[in-house]
Amino acid sequence: MVSGQTIEVWLTQADHFKSKETVRIIGINAPDLQQSPWGKAAQQRLKQLISPNVSASSIQLKLEKKDPFNRYLAHIWHDKTLISEQLVKEGYVLADTNYPNQYSQRLWYAQEYARLMGYGIWNPQQPMRESPEQFRSQQTKS
Repeated sequence: MVSGQTIEVWLTQADHFKSKETVRIIGINAPDLQQSPWGKAAQQRLKQLISPNVSASSIQLKLEKKDPFNRYLAHIWHDKTLISEQLVKEGYVLADTNYPNQYSQRLWYAQEYARLMGYGIWNPQQPMRESPEQFRSQQTKS
């Protein structure tokens, strides 16, 4: 697990050549790992959802293109669960509305649910006060 939105996987090509690749989940924006406690919590929850104990045959990656950081962009499913939607619904990550995709509406509804329920980053007792972009921007200024 790299973060709450990025994983590393071994991809097998047709000629049985394996390569370790970084995959960024489409449609979400996870708190930075330094955004305590939300970044580590998102990373841990993603790890639980797609841990090595989960059967590899039950995980599906729908790979898209690569991003400017040379990461594959992908939708990830575990059985019938869209991983990005689950993370948003539980309040671990934000829906990324900057890059519309086929699941954007589902992610937006999941985010509204988490917000109304006060889950995770939406918890009124300990809300995340800066978006990941704002946090990273502040870090680069320091």
